[in-house]
Amino acid sequence: MNVPTGEALNGSATLAASGILPERIIREMFAAGEISAAETPVPGQIQPASLDLRLGAVAFRVRASFLPGPEIRVADRLEELKLHTVDLRDGAVLETGCVYIVPLQESLSLASDISATANPKSSTGRLDVFTRVITDNGLAFDAVPAGYTGPLYAEISPLTFPILVRSGSRLSQIRFRRGQALIADAILEDVHRTHTLMSGGNERIGGGVQLSIDLEGNGPGSLIGYRAKHHSGLIDVDVVGAQDPLDFWEPIYRRQKGELILDPDAFYILVSQEAVHVPPDFAAEMVPFDPLVGEFRVHYAGFFDPGFGHAGAGGVGSRAVLEVRSHDVPFIVEHGQTIGRLVYEHMAERPVTLYGEGIGSNYQGQALKLSKHFRATS
Repeated sequence: MNVPTGEALNGSATLAASGILPERIIREMFAAGEISAAETPVPGQIQPASLDLRLGAVAFRVRASFLPGPEIRVADRLEELKLHTVDLRDGAVLETGCVYIVPLQESLSLASDISATANPKSSTGRLDVFTRVITDNGLAFDAVPAGYTGPLYAEISPLTFPILVRSGSRLSQIRFRRGQALIADAILEDVHRTHTLMSGGNERIGGGVQLSIDLEGNGPGSLIGYRAKHHSGLIDVDVVGAQDPLDFWEPIYRRQKGELILDPDAFYILVSQEAVHVPPDFAAEMVPFDPLVGEFRVHYAGFFDPGFGHAGAGGVGSRAVLEVRSHDVPFIVEHGQTIGRLVYEHMAERPVTLYGEGIGSNYQGQALKLSKHFRATS
């Protein structure tokens, strides 16, 4: 499959070609004022196919989550719903069971043919922090319509661990696209034959690359996942490798049978059977497989950047870590059960730098792995 490329039009920072916009174009969007912030981007903030979003100076604790709806600004709804204001400039704790709205440092003035979607960062999802981006006049979470001009806000709700955040902390990321970028299954089959998008496991394509769960590990007694502990300590989202995993997580080991009963409202870190690959000319996003196959949520953080699992970027054998939460009733998942899928989109142009190539990527070449905040286990 040939990935289209194009030239800038009329001095615009965006490309004529359809697809996901790479880091070079994101930098040009800052220069052109299509993305603006009081402070210039910090190192590592612009990723191969996405931009990390920075928290602003204050958080508003609100009574409930909300979408503003047509012709309504988020700031106006905050005046009705806020309970108190939290100063983030020197750091503050966001408590579990609470909903916070934080104005983000970045705002947008998009061209009429550029839209965007947002997602929690991988490390955010693995902490069971429920985070969504909302816009003025918003009708859906994590969706920025083409041509949007205005501020961005993060809704943050820590579900298991209280977190310490500050102005500049990066919990969410945003991906920009021009036109239609989604790759249909028939074309994806051709891409798989050329680039091997998955290996091991079930190796199925249907609504994207289907992912199944690994509950066998390396045999009886091997580690297959983690269950989050409640009433644990505080996690500073900006500090890497500071926490002992056993203070926050209960390891899950395989017994005789490759299955696991998900407890209602418990949070699990599990892993796919398949090693996945996102070639340099593509980006991917994890989405739920089908709500009819089980009462559980399979992901929080869904962006996979170009180069994830790519041999040339040190990612051979990178598996997808699954953030899983059951709803309402206990539910049995079995080894090999399809639990999610990766949908692929083409890039507008190949990124200069791939995921894992000296840019501080924490999860290249991963197997079962907790977030970057925890010390590695032997």
